[in-house]
Amino acid sequence: HPFNFEGGSISHKLAFSSQLTDLAETNLHAVEERSQGNSSEGVERDLALESNPSDHPRASTIFLSKSQTDVREKRKSNHLNHVSPGQLTKKYSSCSTIFLDDSTVSQPNLRTTVKCVTLAIYYHIKNRDANRSLDIFDERSHPLTREKVPEEYFKHDPEHKFIYRFVRTLFSAAQLTAECAIVTLVYLERLLTYAEIDICPTNWKRIVLGAILLASKVWDDQAVWNVDYCQILKDITVEDMNEMERHFLELLQFNINVPASVYAKYYFDLRSLADDNNLNFLFAPLSKERAQNLEAISRLCEDKDLCRAAMRRSFSADNFIGIQRSKAILS
Repeated sequence: HPFNFEGGSISHKLAFSSQLTDLAETNLHAVEERSQGNSSEGVERDLALESNPSDHPRASTIFLSKSQTDVREKRKSNHLNHVSPGQLTKKYSSCSTIFLDDSTVSQPNLRTTVKCVTLAIYYHIKNRDANRSLDIFDERSHPLTREKVPEEYFKHDPEHKFIYRFVRTLFSAAQLTAECAIVTLVYLERLLTYAEIDICPTNWKRIVLGAILLASKVWDDQAVWNVDYCQILKDITVEDMNEMERHFLELLQFNINVPASVYAKYYFDLRSLADDNNLNFLFAPLSKERAQNLEAISRLCEDKDLCRAAMRRSFSADNFIGIQRSKAILS
């Protein structure tokens, strides 16, 4: 309402001015409380993001943390029982020979990467906190085979070799890449964190299948269709695959982004997991041809135009052999 100060007494004006001051202070307090509330919510959101390894590069991967308990116990047992580590099979470089494995962060070895990823899944299942699950991933409600699965099957944790055999079959039949395996593990840990569930004997196959399905569509240029997985797993229907994919995306809050820093962290943590569990990479002496490839890769870091071209997934360092050579970066 408009106020008229011309007519009223000084006492009325002072009283009205006092009311305006009180009202302004009340509004200021309300704004400050809302600001503090929004700020605290923002801080909690940022902290949650930083603690999630699938989103933040500084957060430790869950699988590596879960594996450390077993690694420490194994080392302690070997020490107490005076168990010898056996013959050293790992090769080390010398002044005359440089040994390198055939796996890099940009081109991981498929077989070893799949073994490491399945070992990470094994530790997730073995050292899970509880048995929290969702019906869409429960194999008892949505079986992957028409054959009757005994209830006893769901009471025991699967061995690493069974998990590896299941994933290897999918990757081999669908011709998926090693990079896809790493992204699969990122999505798996993101699902467990976002949905607050555990991977256990009743749901591990469907969770892994959903993560592979999504990773192959996001990462590979020529994605495998849902109907193609139905040809691999004969008894599953397209409708079931579609429903599982939809639930998986919703539980991820449609966050399918994998930053390069997060991808690299998972790659190197998988290498650490392999080293802790004696999964050796294939080492070979550095050949002249491989040294030339490394020279080409090192030049990518110096030439911005070539570096942008290398961002294409199908790009290979072999295309650079004919370019003028520079000193290779071998370390």
